[in-house]
Parts: sequence; structure tokens; C-alpha cells
Amino acid sequence: MENKPYHLSVQIYYEDTDHSGVVYHANFLKYFERAREHVIGTDALAGLWKEKGLGFAVYKADLMYSEGVEFGETIDIRSTCTLDSEYRMIWTHEAWRKGGKKPAVSCTLHLVCLDKNKKLIQIPPILEKQSM
Repeated sequence: MENKPYHLSVQIYYEDTDHSGVVYHANFLKYFERAREHVIGTDALAGLWKEKGLGFAVYKADLMYSEGVEFGETIDIRSTCTLDSEYRMIWTHEAWRKGGKKPAVSCTLHLVCLDKNKKLIQIPPILEKQSM
């Protein structure tokens, strides 16, 4: 995982929106989670859990909502990741509308790796190599 933006296209469905047809704010966290899974890989994440009992937890999130995104739109989720320490990854996600001049939503997430007992564990080497 180089420090270049990875892109995930997300179609906005009616179920994603509130009564006014604008994406419900919490759904952006789902889109960002999905983007991270695409970057790291579902097989890698599932293998990490099944084989080593390791998973990731968000311990800090900072979101800024600049524009509403509406039913029927397709947005581009742009994600980058840096390894902040041997225990923390920082993900930056941006949700861009087609033709947008700035991100509709920006997010910085801090993730840590935990074992099945919720004990803090170093980021596994397979992900360190991808994150650099």
C-alpha cells in the first residue's frame, strides 16, 4: 500500500439516505470501512482473523462534512494510509462528488491491531509492507 490514493466507486442508493434524499452522515463510515477492506484485501483480513486471531479497531475518528451527497449519485472514495508507529495506522478518506472542487466528506481514522482478547498488538508485517 503506497501512499497514493486508492479509489473506490460507491453508488448511493435510496436506503443510504435520510428523508430528504441526502446520505445519512453515519453511512460515510461504512463507505470508508469498505474502502479500507478493498485496499487491504478481504482475503488478507479474513486470514489474519482466522489464522492469527487479529483484527483492527478504530480508536479515533475525525470527520468533516462539507457537502451533502444525494440519492442516485456515484461518489469516489479516495483513501491513503500511513503507518504512524508499529501500533497505529492512520487512514485518510475523502468522498468526492463527480465534478467536485473539494471533498464532500473528509475523514481521518486511527486504527490499531488487537488480538481476540482485545490486547494491543503490533501491526502485522504483511500490512507493514503494504502500508509503506
